[in-house]
Amino acid sequence: MTDDFLNKLHSAENLKNTIVGSVILESLKKRVSVTLITDKAYTSEDVRFAKDTVRGFVPELFDCAVEIVKLTPDCEMVKRKISEALSENFRTVYVTLGEEDIKVTKTDEGFEYEISVMESVPVGSDFCDRISGCLKKSYCGEFKGSYKNNKKSASEIEVEEEEENIEFEVPIRRFGIADFHFIEGTEKQTEAIYLSDVNFESEKVIVCGKIEDINERTFKNGKNKDKPYYVFTINDNTAVQRLTYFPRLKSIDKIKTLKVGDGIVCTCRSELYNGYLRLTANLIDSGCFPVGFIPEKRMSKPVPRFYSVVKPKPYSDIEQTDMFSKSVIPECLKGKTFVVFDLETTGLNCAASSGNMDRIIEIGAYKVVDGVISESFTTFINPKKKLSDEIIRLTGITEEMVADAPDYEQVMPDFFKFCDGAVLVGHNIAGFDFKFVDYYCARCGYMLERKIIDTIPLSQELLFLSNYKLNTVADKFGIVFNHHRAIDDALVTAKIFIELIKIKKSLPKLQ
Repeated sequence: MTDDFLNKLHSAENLKNTIVGSVILESLKKRVSVTLITDKAYTSEDVRFAKDTVRGFVPELFDCAVEIVKLTPDCEMVKRKISEALSENFRTVYVTLGEEDIKVTKTDEGFEYEISVMESVPVGSDFCDRISGCLKKSYCGEFKGSYKNNKKSASEIEVEEEEENIEFEVPIRRFGIADFHFIEGTEKQTEAIYLSDVNFESEKVIVCGKIEDINERTFKNGKNKDKPYYVFTINDNTAVQRLTYFPRLKSIDKIKTLKVGDGIVCTCRSELYNGYLRLTANLIDSGCFPVGFIPEKRMSKPVPRFYSVVKPKPYSDIEQTDMFSKSVIPECLKGKTFVVFDLETTGLNCAASSGNMDRIIEIGAYKVVDGVISESFTTFINPKKKLSDEIIRLTGITEEMVADAPDYEQVMPDFFKFCDGAVLVGHNIAGFDFKFVDYYCARCGYMLERKIIDTIPLSQELLFLSNYKLNTVADKFGIVFNHHRAIDDALVTAKIFIELIKIKKSLPKLQ
């Protein structure tokens, strides 16, 4: 019946490559919902034709709804799908391939691909037909494949060995302080910790950077009198960090002379507050990072060649795939890749050295390429600990939902691969989400590059709202979603990010 349905659907020129995305049957409501995926621009007549065609295959007692989604894959997506098909159906071929052994080119009708197979590895006559069949299940268009033999020997094949499950310590990096001068201190500071590496509790942390913002506030002391304190935002070229400072009376006049652009050295206390790590400065002196300072990269395992446990899926939304969408995409988004993600965790403790770092239970992520949401990455993670009643109530994630999920050692290599070459985006990513993925990636030996954009300060800069919670910002743009699930929060954050950049017309500084 499926073949008959598709044959009739394909008789329309604009629907000739259409595939069935999903069929949802709601017996109680007597309703059938069908999603069709096409790679061609379609008209209202095509939509009516599709509905009439579906109607002919649905019992009269049932209502039917039809949605057409336009999705055009790129060469990289097709190449990844070929790798997945080889892994699942031709394991012997798969383990002998390198990245250079699969070549994909786009044609007017679809894609052509060529696979270079080691001469000594046998493949059947239906090799390319089976690969093309796998591609057609996911993407529209024609897929023409071929293979050639290469002269590689078994000794030339790099086989990925299973590595011991070693927990890696996140390295703490430091730089030498330049132009140090005393303001309050009595001990000269010569080194500062990278702001991006402050992920632990300590009574004494030395940080250094240029002031980006100074905010004077007041609090009530024990005598109910207003006392001033300051919130500094500093940048050391590795991260942007806020810190609180309560001045001494003898120092307040000197502190008031500080201005945006000045370099300061802060002796701080790093502590947990409501589950979040915060810095409180005890002493402030003058100094900065050296001229021409280039942050040292953390040594990392190489990006995995292929996904193993969590494989990205193509994403398509009819709202972003109409023929006019590209005209409204800001130029600053074109040619760039972003990964917008959100987490659900067992709690709020994101301080690595607290001895009680909470664990990730869900990752939801979307890749934004050229201003368009193109792929999704989602999985539960088994935290190997009992979930609290509060977390179950807040997220709707139960013990049963994570019981058979992979653990973080299995997930983080795939997430690291998904993020490769991308700027990371999230709502409170700087204060929360990045700290979790950075910590758990590092424990697996993968060091994320800190290139992040936080949509909270971006929203604060561009919008005037009562608060800047995710649901409040979403309401501003008329976006309805299921809050407190990572995959839903990530999708709405991706949409918000695109809308904010449309307003700003430029990218914010990376944090």
